[in-house]
Amino acid sequence: MDEASKDSVRLDVDVEQICQIVDTVIDLSVHSKGALLHDLAHRAALVLKVDDDVVFSALLKREELGSTGVGNGVAIPHVRLAQVKKPFAIVARLKEPIDFDSIDGEPVDLVSLLLLSKENEQAQLNTLAAVARKLRSPEVLEQLRRAPNRVVFYNIMVGRTGRYRSQ
Repeated sequence: MDEASKDSVRLDVDVEQICQIVDTVIDLSVHSKGALLHDLAHRAALVLKVDDDVVFSALLKREELGSTGVGNGVAIPHVRLAQVKKPFAIVARLKEPIDFDSIDGEPVDLVSLLLLSKENEQAQLNTLAAVARKLRSPEVLEQLRRAPNRVVFYNIMVGRTGRYRSQ
């Protein structure tokens, strides 16, 4: 299958469907990977009404398989949980970059936590791929890092960039 065919088969995922503006955090102050994962797990657990420890433990187990630090200052910690019925994301910009054992060795300052359902594996992979594609664009990364507030940050993440200019 050539690239064009793959693109037509791939389902595009609207980031807005998996992440609400209230689940966007800027200038999050954490000093370690563990503290970051714990904070994000707690935030997600409150929204999804699941136990913090279930989410946090699953994230730690996933990180043991290999870091979800994908390079260029970006991490996409993700896990599939039985308690999750539809994809859920929290997008965060850290106040200061932290070590995340990323594949390129660079510290992380942009994070997208993804909690996925254990059902419909292909749809879950499409969601992960859509977020990864968004966070691979150097232009998007620069805009996210320069966004002056949460509203602009969120709108950049969901693709509404035409109306906003960061200073």
